[in-house]
Amino acid sequence: MKTKIIAFLGLFVAVFQLSAQDEVIKLYDGKAPGSEDWNWEEAQKFSDLFKTEVVYNVTDPSLLVFKPETPNGTAIIIAPGGGFQTLSINREGIDLAKELASKGVTAFVLKYRLVHSKTDSPAKELMESLKDRADFDAKRVKIKKLAGQDMQAALKYVRDNAAQFNIAKDKVGVIGFSAGATVALESVLRSASKATLPNFAASLYGGPSDDIMAQDIPKEIPLFIAAASDDQLKLAPKSIALYNKWLAAGYPVELHMYAKGGHGFGMGTQNLPVDTWYKRYEDWLTQYKYLNK
Repeated sequence: MKTKIIAFLGLFVAVFQLSAQDEVIKLYDGKAPGSEDWNWEEAQKFSDLFKTEVVYNVTDPSLLVFKPETPNGTAIIIAPGGGFQTLSINREGIDLAKELASKGVTAFVLKYRLVHSKTDSPAKELMESLKDRADFDAKRVKIKKLAGQDMQAALKYVRDNAAQFNIAKDKVGVIGFSAGATVALESVLRSASKATLPNFAASLYGGPSDDIMAQDIPKEIPLFIAAASDDQLKLAPKSIALYNKWLAAGYPVELHMYAKGGHGFGMGTQNLPVDTWYKRYEDWLTQYKYLNK
């Protein structure tokens, strides 16, 4: 009996600690603006195709919060990728958030609005839609703007509640993977106010559209970029173009282009040099005093 009580208490403490570290915050009161008529339900499952957990059918954008034991004042909002159809919630979201929190950064994983998946196989729907790239891009024009609004709402929320999270308002950054990189760049290149403009940004194997690339960089925002030359979606040139855009403006930018790694390497392990991109990101954050090693 005593052993069972101890085991129960141990489980209770573990659950309590987990809930104390993780928090979910809704970004909007009521329906998200611009998608008020969406009525499908958010879901999550393991994708056999992508070999990772994916979230899909997001209609109610939210932030998953990962608080460090000793905050260093820096906050980073993470936008996972998934072709605006899914979110690679672990490999491009939670896994990174936990690493950042262990280094003193308050990390937020953004669950932004996505294209409606009509089946319980969103990854298959995504891959099928990619067969016609022109149609794929056309159907994502609206969702890109809505997802960009979600990132801007997230930035405003974090700054408005900076004191609650022990965050410095001038140390708030964004990082995005693949489609999430576009979401992050929406906040950098389309923000209408300082409240929704990040202080620093990172783009991982992103594919920004010509439209967003045509926007002026509003101020000197340091940018970190990482991608792989053998990207299956042929997006490596987009990262180079993004690097050249910052370089031409005379703003600080760092590019890591790996020979191998493919698209969607995230926080995964392939026993390749690309596995170390996160260490390079840490070095970059340290250089700009957003991280203390």
